[in-house]
Amino acid sequence: MSFKVVTDFENKIAEYFGAPYAVSVDCCTHGIELCLRMINVKTMTVPNRTYLSVPFLANKIGIDLKWKDEHWTDYYYIDNNTNYKVIDAAVLWKPNSYISGTFMCLSFQFQKHLSLGRGGMILTDNKIARDELKKLTYDGRVSDVPWREQNITSMGYHYYMTPETAKNGLKKLPEAINTKPREWVLNDWPDLTQMEVFKND
Repeated sequence: MSFKVVTDFENKIAEYFGAPYAVSVDCCTHGIELCLRMINVKTMTVPNRTYLSVPFLANKIGIDLKWKDEHWTDYYYIDNNTNYKVIDAAVLWKPNSYISGTFMCLSFQFQKHLSLGRGGMILTDNKIARDELKKLTYDGRVSDVPWREQNITSMGYHYYMTPETAKNGLKKLPEAINTKPREWVLNDWPDLTQMEVFKND
């Protein structure tokens, strides 16, 4: 199956959210990770109520983790030591909701409104960043040229969305657009700072 279907799905998601560009990933957490790596953060601050894979990234990347007590709805900013704005929008589903000048990371995990089992998307209005993120998701290479024919010049990660997932996304997208999403509440997430794994952070 061709990766063209992945590009088609990226374009449809970008159009729905009102973003100039979208980069598909295999999950939202990996999308956040790639954004943090690309902008070379040294610290990240997240709400104490979120999904635990997000603060786990601090250990994975080797950066400092800080907490904030924030009552958030639909999305939150991952504060960091740079001028770049990274947003965890894993539960957001709303047309034309892209916030300009940010990297907004979406989730298509099985509990989310567009339920694909797994998958995510990074929304951006920065074409240079889009191109870099695309390569980062795909082992440091471009997807439409066989890797043996490329001179790979930078590190990448095996975080790309498969054509099969994108095809399923295109199939399910009309229904997702035409149905009301679940309303998530803060208590859907426990206070992570009370979990043993985070008590030494």
